[in-house]
Amino acid sequence: MLDAFHSLSEFSRTHCIAICAFLVPANLLATVLTLGLTALRRPTVQIQRAVGLASCFALVMVLHVLTWLAVGIVMPPTYILFWLASTCLLINIWAIAYPASLNRILDVLLVWFKRRQPELHQPE
Repeated sequence: MLDAFHSLSEFSRTHCIAICAFLVPANLLATVLTLGLTALRRPTVQIQRAVGLASCFALVMVLHVLTWLAVGIVMPPTYILFWLASTCLLINIWAIAYPASLNRILDVLLVWFKRRQPELHQPE
């Protein structure tokens, strides 16, 4: 069991650039998908699927960062990636646990953005 964990940790550290190059955009896109489905008030089943996918990416990133922390590598990218994964995970949990409050915040942000960008909403 420990051999498998050790091998997986070594794989994670050896291929760090490729793993992060996939996981960072995957986390962001999957979380934006969750936010979009929540803002559009899509059925709960669709939101749950998006949350499941996004949570998998976030948890894999947390585990990847933990492999670095286990060997004592503590650098700014370690904390930044851990913060990104944690934030994405919390947003996805929020989308499932309290979708109404998330919708209210997304509505406020949308109104604020529309007021700040009037040229985007003028008919030509």
